[in-house]
Amino acid sequence: MRRGMRTQLKGAAARRELLPGTSPELLKELHLLTRTGDLNADSLRKLKQVNHLAGLLAPAVDDVLGRFGDPVIVDCGAGKSYLGFVLYELFLKAAGKGSLVAVEARQELAGAGAERARRLGFDRLRYLAAPIDAAPVPRRVHLVTALHACDTATDDALLLAIRHGADHVAVVPCCQAEVSRQLEAAAAPDPLVAPLFEHPWHRREFASHLTNVVRALVLEAHGYRVTVTELTGWEHSMKNELILGKKVRGGSGAAREKLARLLAATGARPKLVRALEAGLARREAEDADHPAQEPGGHRGDVGDHEHAGAHDEQEREGLPVHPR
Repeated sequence: MRRGMRTQLKGAAARRELLPGTSPELLKELHLLTRTGDLNADSLRKLKQVNHLAGLLAPAVDDVLGRFGDPVIVDCGAGKSYLGFVLYELFLKAAGKGSLVAVEARQELAGAGAERARRLGFDRLRYLAAPIDAAPVPRRVHLVTALHACDTATDDALLLAIRHGADHVAVVPCCQAEVSRQLEAAAAPDPLVAPLFEHPWHRREFASHLTNVVRALVLEAHGYRVTVTELTGWEHSMKNELILGKKVRGGSGAAREKLARLLAATGARPKLVRALEAGLARREAEDADHPAQEPGGHRGDVGDHEHAGAHDEQEREGLPVHPR
């Protein structure tokens, strides 16, 4: 299958790979198309992934554009932000509203991306040169994406979505290593599950799967309806699992309990879980120090005024925290 991907696509064959509404000029600027409009194998692989995800995100983008006056999309671990630029051209540019924030820790990539946005006239696409967990994104965001954010960077993207009240989230995880190390060091995993990660090969594979199961359950616990599916064909990427979430309720106690049992059985404690537990402990300490609060008041990391009450309750109710 991979052998067939080595062929360069030229002319009409290359143009057929473009989504309607995507300009060849943009893809040339992103160095996905050559100067003559051709697609080499590596660029075709990248474009396939971006196009599939953009198509799957279309309902979410249309939803936030339809319901909010100035929706904010955050592309986490953006890199060159192929996805962000394509989303901007396909949806935000035509809508004349909404903004896209590309979060990228590497200063050189963030600077190059900001300059590219300026050249293209994408004035509502801006870069933040910061790690995801320290990025000064707007108080309220509406859609969060992360395409192949490595290891715990995907956790940071999900944490950002939860804390900032995102209505939709879409992540394609990559390189899950943290939980594998935790399983190797687990002191007393449940005897029923311990054989699943006894051998190093099984441990790597199981840890990758477990990491994403935990992520899906955390989203469900925080009131998201979750879909887990394939992004594109395996010939285009080996990191191919797509987790989609849409906020539909305040939280789910059933998901919270399911998650707590899973964490207790495996001994795993991913960054996403630890960060949410730390946030809960911090808020409980703040409540103890300041028990009275103005009606309608809210703390700063949850969302904007129109959603603050629901999301404050969401963070309290939806956490798995410690099993009983």
